[in-house]
Amino acid sequence: MAKFLSLHDAVAANLSDGDVVAFEGFTHLIPHAAAHEAIRQGRRELTLVRMTPDIVYDQMIGLGMAKKVVFSYVGNPGVGLLRRLRDAVENAWPVPLEIEEHSHAAMANAYEAGAAGLPMAVFRGYRGAGLADVNPNIKMVECPFTGEILAAVPSMQPDVTFIHAQKANKKGDVLVEGIVGIQKEAVLAAGRAVVTVEEIVDNFDGLHPNACVLPAWTVSAICTVPGGAHPSYTHGYYGRDNVSYLEWDDISADRERFTAWMQANVFDASPEDFAGRVTKFRNAT
Repeated sequence: MAKFLSLHDAVAANLSDGDVVAFEGFTHLIPHAAAHEAIRQGRRELTLVRMTPDIVYDQMIGLGMAKKVVFSYVGNPGVGLLRRLRDAVENAWPVPLEIEEHSHAAMANAYEAGAAGLPMAVFRGYRGAGLADVNPNIKMVECPFTGEILAAVPSMQPDVTFIHAQKANKKGDVLVEGIVGIQKEAVLAAGRAVVTVEEIVDNFDGLHPNACVLPAWTVSAICTVPGGAHPSYTHGYYGRDNVSYLEWDDISADRERFTAWMQANVFDASPEDFAGRVTKFRNAT
């Protein structure tokens, strides 16, 4: 059952060196505050999993926290590449980084298989694609009933998944509204799940039609962190900080500038700072 904890205590209790960890969010609700707390606590040797790694994974990789990243798209959305990830892959700075690339369909099916407790996901895909030539975790199998050749990948079962959401109620149920990506499956597939939320409420009223409710028994810890998705957005609370994504391209291009930015904006900051960062973006979703 979900425990209500500070973000510091939730990360300390649920994320360990060497874990397979997913900080999931698709376009919005990206758990930046949770990732920054993991950075401050100095976690190492992580396998980072996410369908769409963007700048928060660039930050973690640039600090040498990851030994591997498993993904289906990687980049600074709307801007370009991830420069710290590229530096790690091409130059092993600050540490070597292993990559495992999949399609979106493969990652989504892998999470769903993990949530179902299955060892692998089987789906139609990768026909004529070259990823199977460079990713040994992509196999082709024959359906025993029809003879059809299908793709198979290992199920995705993180040690811990972090997500950001709009609300939790006092029982520990979590409400996700707006664009719901793979957060539900990523939580259900994980051994532990930590959710940062904008606020705690008594009841969920006036639900968005595209809403997802995670019951309290699926969640290990809930942390109230207003603004915790910044610079991504939270539907119904604040809009996307597009300038921050543009600025990151320049910041991350230089190792010294990157290191200085991380010191000022992560190591010398706290979860409470996120609320102020989104003030001018509120009501802009």
